[in-house]
Amino acid sequence: MNTITQRTERDRATRAAENGGLPTLGFESVTPYDEYVGTAALHRLQRTVTDAPEELTFLVTTQVMELYFGLLRTEWRLAQRQLDDDDAGAALATIRRTVLHFEALNAAWGPLGRLTPAQFNRFRDALGEASGFQSAAYRHVEFLLGLKSGTLIRPHRRNPAAYGELVEALSRPSLYDSVLAFLARSGYAVPREVTERDYTDEYRPSPEVEAVWVEVCRGPLEPLAEALADLAERFSDWRYRHLMAVRRSMGAKPGSGGSSGLAWLERSMRRDVFPEIWSARTLM
Repeated sequence: MNTITQRTERDRATRAAENGGLPTLGFESVTPYDEYVGTAALHRLQRTVTDAPEELTFLVTTQVMELYFGLLRTEWRLAQRQLDDDDAGAALATIRRTVLHFEALNAAWGPLGRLTPAQFNRFRDALGEASGFQSAAYRHVEFLLGLKSGTLIRPHRRNPAAYGELVEALSRPSLYDSVLAFLARSGYAVPREVTERDYTDEYRPSPEVEAVWVEVCRGPLEPLAEALADLAERFSDWRYRHLMAVRRSMGAKPGSGGSSGLAWLERSMRRDVFPEIWSARTLM
């Protein structure tokens, strides 16, 4: 339970004067920072299973990515609500913020992208069948980007909370669906079969939607198109860095989770998000 006592601007000015401008050094219990951030709980989560020095880097980086997946999920849901309220300005700000989240996510591949096969092999066997493919939060991110697949939620059937969230996400509109519905309400000629389709199916590109984006990019909503292009590009960067990290650390060996490994990631990269955002540029 959070027991942090709130402080006003006046409270902070008074404390700074009492301290002579120095930080407060005495507290009755743990520091407010530790309590707010939950540092003790966070640092207890790093439970390595080998003595390999590289494993801690692998584990911490993976946990950081999981936190960002959850953040993206929350942000894109917010953007969808803002679009549903026809608040394009607020949705644009939210989407742009998530582009910056990807800057941190992509940078996290740095240390993992330098693992040699010898270093990875020191702890890989100890991971058993654990695989990033099994991340429910990442799967939710893909669903929100429109990369839907009902078969990919099956690994989570024994986890009722995660499974329920993925079932719901599978049947709900993606962020792109919410954008297209907003454009339709704004007077753009988005076909009804696009806005009223079965959302459990993966999105299929439409020539009519392509024409809509050509029109959008010539008008006041162009910043929305560019923000989505930035987001798609950063997500593509993340997948590419993942692919290269795997190629560097294990080559074309089978994946830990039962997939073909590198070949599986290469197939996944061919699934585009926001496809007409890109194809429409050929027509401009």
